[in-house]
Amino acid sequence: MLKIENLTVSVSGKEVLTDINLEIKKGERMALLGPNGSGKTSLLMTIMGFSDYKITRGNIIFKGKRINDLSVDERARSGIGIMFQRPPTIRGVKLRQMVDVISKSGFDTDKEAGELNLKEFLDRDVSLGFSGGELKRSELFQLLAHSPQLSLFDEPESGVDLENVVLVGKIMNRILSKDKDSAALIITHTGYIFDYVKADEGCVLAGGRIHCLGDPRRILETVKEHGYERCIACERKRPKRKSRK
Repeated sequence: MLKIENLTVSVSGKEVLTDINLEIKKGERMALLGPNGSGKTSLLMTIMGFSDYKITRGNIIFKGKRINDLSVDERARSGIGIMFQRPPTIRGVKLRQMVDVISKSGFDTDKEAGELNLKEFLDRDVSLGFSGGELKRSELFQLLAHSPQLSLFDEPESGVDLENVVLVGKIMNRILSKDKDSAALIITHTGYIFDYVKADEGCVLAGGRIHCLGDPRRILETVKEHGYERCIACERKRPKRKSRK
């Protein structure tokens, strides 16, 4: 579904990601862990194609096609969707209008909004004055309408109460179960979302580099007990592969 090869990215001339290699298979859910400022959100924004994130080396390949030069809307139309951690306010655009533009045929806007307790928000500007839980539900509502093949979730459980975390997990599973090939990259700090959404693989991003790949719950337990430095140190100790002549 997604293959990232030797990806190096800069923002305002500063390198924020270095030689990222990552692969997400069809139907796979990948968890991305790492300390604050490590480049996790930068990776999602780069995959989505936001212009501030300049690819200086490497490739992003989605469904077998290189997408480095595609715009955000072209990537969205090709099947990539994102749930922002801090979604922008869009004044003058109502939530209903946004959903009508991005929804697939047969999507029942009012019914789905009712299930997410968002009916009263349909005629409000997108994200304007929404609380933390309302923002999360609005973002998921839009993703549900979009129905992407690859969903990028930026800390879906942050800033919401337990009741909303349960709802977030339920809607994430709905989004990912629409198509057996649907895949996801999920940023999490706490791992609470693992109680509601099963992650198949996990990796740590620290200092702009990928440092390990494995069982997400095991990685999380290691981080809780020893901190991210253990993951980085473990990676440093790995023997380097000998080059083939």
